[in-house]
Amino acid sequence: MNMSNLTQAIVEDVTATAELGDESLQDAAARLGRTISTAVRTHVLEALGQAAMELGEQLDRTHVEVRLSGDDAELVVVREEPSYQPPADDDPSARVSLRLPEALKARADAAAAAEGVSTNTWLVRAVAARLDNPGRPRPGNRLRGFGQS
Repeated sequence: MNMSNLTQAIVEDVTATAELGDESLQDAAARLGRTISTAVRTHVLEALGQAAMELGEQLDRTHVEVRLSGDDAELVVVREEPSYQPPADDDPSARVSLRLPEALKARADAAAAAEGVSTNTWLVRAVAARLDNPGRPRPGNRLRGFGQS
């Protein structure tokens, strides 16, 4: 959601409404239009924050964040990954031979390196996360836009 576009639309609505009145009302609307943008932006961000909290309370192991970048605001769904605890040393481990296409193995190696863990640890975590949450949305799914009533 572009905040500048939203505040500009509100200022234009105020100005258009003031055109129905006399010159003093139009002058007041012009002055109001120059100062209303900050208030509108603040209230919209508060509403987005409240919506994110309410949505997050309804989602299991997931929360919603409001992310700002310049004049853009967006709601982002963030799934909280369960932290995998490796088995204790006395817990027997099973050995599995896994054949991956070379390109997929390279991607898994890169992802593991980015997290600072071995490829084996990364694969164990990925399998555990998928088994613990079948059918759940993946991290980073985004909700964009705005609603009107």
